[in-house]
Amino acid sequence: MNAKAAELVQQAVTSGQVPGAALGVVRAGEPAQMACWGLAAREPEAVPLELGFTFDLASLTKVLFTVPEVLRLVESGLADLDDSLSRHLPELGWMNGSDLGTRTLRQLLTHTAGLPAHAPIYTWGSEAHTLKQRVLQESWPLGEHVYSDIGYMLLGMVIERLRGTGLAARPLPTGLTFAPDPESAVATERCPWRGRVMRGEVHDENAFALGGVAGHAGLFGTLVGVLGAARGLLEATSLSPAALAELRLPHTDTRALGWERRHHGWSGGSLCSPQTLGHTGFTGTGVWIDFTQGYVWALLTNNVHPSRHTGSTMGPLRRAVGNVLAAEWGRA
Repeated sequence: MNAKAAELVQQAVTSGQVPGAALGVVRAGEPAQMACWGLAAREPEAVPLELGFTFDLASLTKVLFTVPEVLRLVESGLADLDDSLSRHLPELGWMNGSDLGTRTLRQLLTHTAGLPAHAPIYTWGSEAHTLKQRVLQESWPLGEHVYSDIGYMLLGMVIERLRGTGLAARPLPTGLTFAPDPESAVATERCPWRGRVMRGEVHDENAFALGGVAGHAGLFGTLVGVLGAARGLLEATSLSPAALAELRLPHTDTRALGWERRHHGWSGGSLCSPQTLGHTGFTGTGVWIDFTQGYVWALLTNNVHPSRHTGSTMGPLRRAVGNVLAAEWGRA
């Protein structure tokens, strides 16, 4: 483990910036280097963090699960990235005549469909199946291109429709799960809506209301699991070469297929290679893949514990750690 990177993360825990943190780095073909510090939970009682504990990965669900699942649909001949949404969800917008059905899977994956970023779907009431039907019939305004949870919820429904099973039934790499053991899970928020500290239950309210798993959130993982899933992309073992090449193509100034590309001020720092992809999660998680230098690193924290309103800004810490790691292994 890079001593300076470890020191930066340890200082963040010691200073109280985050309750706990796990840092891991792995180069292609080599064993992972990992360490953790601090607490898995502060309340209702203190629980020391251990390396094998499971984190709520939040929006890492998008890139570690939903993007690969859509690409596997394409590999299987069940879909194409440029299919319209209405091809796979023909009832979409029946009640309102929306143009949303003309948007493509690629546009949803790259956040260029014009969908809103978020909506408080959990406040709409009803059970998960009916909520999904309302999402399909909601008159979503289409406008500027923004990062959209709504788009990934719809992608999750496409996966369910074409696979004939719920998302929770899809196979996952070792170390990733939709059903963590609460005893070895890292706590997130003391949720006022649910009236308890979330530990082993998905933090995202909408994913919870939609059954616990959705296309935008719901995935949990250990540090080993996150590194392994990202390493599968680095070493081209989890997708076909053609699918991986498509995933890495620039689709916007800041995005590949789902993943963020290196750009000014982004989460992975300034010194990584231009061929680096990364993504972060609201709970305080993040993973980055430098395809040129051949390494993956992940920083997993419980930054929203016990409240999102007391959590710190993670950007400076992420960028500092990313720069230290890039400096050690060279810059393209």
